[in-house]
Amino acid sequence: MAEELTTEDGGKKKSKLMLIIIVAVVLLLGGGGGAYYFLFMGDEQSAETDDTEASAEMSESTENEGRAIYVAMPRPFQFNAPGAARERLVQIEVQLMVRGAENEERAQRHIPMIEGNLLQVFSAANADDLVTELGKKELRTKSTSQVRQILNELENNPVVEQVLFTGFVIQ
Repeated sequence: MAEELTTEDGGKKKSKLMLIIIVAVVLLLGGGGGAYYFLFMGDEQSAETDDTEASAEMSESTENEGRAIYVAMPRPFQFNAPGAARERLVQIEVQLMVRGAENEERAQRHIPMIEGNLLQVFSAANADDLVTELGKKELRTKSTSQVRQILNELENNPVVEQVLFTGFVIQ
């Protein structure tokens, strides 16, 4: 009777091992098939949409020519923002996204003017708004429009495509 128990236990172990191997093989095959589909089949569809988007962007305007270049501001902006409950200290690190080497050079030439205008926009912000994602988005939008307006006046070209916050700390 002792011999029968050991063969049954051994059989159960073998069937569990076989079940685990089968599950692993099915998962590997399914994962491989899914990866193949997303990597190779998905590219054809996204390539068609990328082509139409790219042609629309090219015809849109000449200011978007060239690849994106990021111009970092030399130091982070630190300012006090008033709020309903209390005043908060805010630190924002900014980079400017421009297109092409010409616009990069233009943006670097006018960094002091850009810093001054960004500090004006930032210091007008309310701490209660800056805590929310919507408030940060609005501040970034105002910053971009202000910088583009100033550079358009100076260079007859908006130069900066977007103002990006690469660091945002509020205390």
